[in-house]
Amino acid sequence: MSELKSHWDWEITSETSYWGTNLRELWSFRHLMAGLVKRNFLLRYQQTILGPFWILFPPLLTLATYVVVFGKFVGISTGTLPPVLFYFSGIILWSFFSDCFTGTATTFKDNAHLFSKVYFPRLVVPLSVISTQFYNFLIQLMLLLLLVAYYWWFQGLSSPISMVALLWFPVVVTATAVLALGMGLFFSVLTAKYRDMGYIISLGVRLLMYVTPVIYPLSAVPEKVRWIVRLNPLAQLFEAFRLSLLGEGTVSFVQLLYSVLFAAAFLSVALLLFNKQGDKLIDVV
Repeated sequence: MSELKSHWDWEITSETSYWGTNLRELWSFRHLMAGLVKRNFLLRYQQTILGPFWILFPPLLTLATYVVVFGKFVGISTGTLPPVLFYFSGIILWSFFSDCFTGTATTFKDNAHLFSKVYFPRLVVPLSVISTQFYNFLIQLMLLLLLVAYYWWFQGLSSPISMVALLWFPVVVTATAVLALGMGLFFSVLTAKYRDMGYIISLGVRLLMYVTPVIYPLSAVPEKVRWIVRLNPLAQLFEAFRLSLLGEGTVSFVQLLYSVLFAAAFLSVALLLFNKQGDKLIDVV
């Protein structure tokens, strides 16, 4: 028996652990994750007339709405940045965060039929959602860079982008994904037990956008209440995102560090909860 055990790849028991899957086991399921990413993409755009253009159509329509409503009618200042660049940068980063969060927050509810039949690390599913949304984000980012190039060459845009701020870009995108994944894993446990959480998450995401500098710059918030907005870790990430790509944003290194550490701590706690409760939830979903 001991000789056979030495050749086992996995041992499935009824015990649960806070530490869950190790990186080596996750790597062994990389092909499954790639298949899930392909499935997510096909399910979303297969049999649609516009196909992958739907990745760009919603943010472009949202951009037109924001420019007209908040730029023309309400008159919210976007500083020295053209409203198109300001709003579009906020829209694509917000879409990345909200789609990652809402897509992973229903992991158990949406995949109970799969989890109850086949064993594989549960974390593979939310990671496949993050990977799919990251692919969509890259396509939208390419459009943003084309718009920036247009304003540079034809509209005389001169944004002083420093090399240090440019290095913040991968940090900002990674921290945004980490925070969305952490929140998604945490709420996936709650949505499996309490279906009301689905409605609360939908409402909460819409409200959270208004305390995040998506449609306004942080500098437009009155000084007396600006600290309240800064408590939101997303506020620093959005300001740093615009600073790194467009050269304008109100954020310091310490404030960005707060957001990064908050995201890492939240993901760590959420992972412990996800690993410990994951297998137990299959019986209640």
